[in-house]
Amino acid sequence: MKLNERSLAFYATCDAPADNAGFLYKKGGRHAAYHRRWFVLRGNMLFYFEDAASREPVGVIILEGCTVELVEAAEEFAFAVRFAGSRARTYVLAAESQAAMEGWVKALSRASFDYLRLVVRELEQQLEAVRAGGRPPLAPRPRALPPKENGCAVWSAEPPATPAAAAPASLPAPPLPPRRRASVPNGPLDSVPFTQLHEWYGQEVRALRSQWLRSQAQL
Repeated sequence: MKLNERSLAFYATCDAPADNAGFLYKKGGRHAAYHRRWFVLRGNMLFYFEDAASREPVGVIILEGCTVELVEAAEEFAFAVRFAGSRARTYVLAAESQAAMEGWVKALSRASFDYLRLVVRELEQQLEAVRAGGRPPLAPRPRALPPKENGCAVWSAEPPATPAAAAPASLPAPPLPPRRRASVPNGPLDSVPFTQLHEWYGQEVRALRSQWLRSQAQL
């Protein structure tokens, strides 16, 4: 894949809020040593810098077709970003705390366009059900995954199922908001600009969440 370095550098350091940012320890490709780097997650791109004040990234990882796993490593709170293929590289990273590791694993697992498609489709179904006067369907359960893979716990990139008992019987649980992305590939919304899609869903999603929050406050 050919990328424009100047455009990537601008996107990596723009003023728009990042999806996640912080220091991680990155294991070198040829050496076992770990280097402390500043990581910034924007959409499906994970940039890393020499330090937090750097204005140009050292590198970028495109988070499509990957899995995020816990690994056993010399550093505590380590996890890996793995890609399919015999020659694909595996990125081993380590956080500075358990909470930071869990936050990064969750954010990276939800960074791909595939996850966004699932969220958009679920929102479409819920909105159609609300407009029809019915109850939104429960979110589909994720595919069954083995609890361990090569001795490592595996995070799925699919959204978790919503338990039926988590919300009152008369009201649905608050829907997940669509994440900020440049476009929505494939699916029934190919021809709709993301800004228009965001505007359509935004008002109804906010109304549904407000209704759900009011119902919780009355319990």
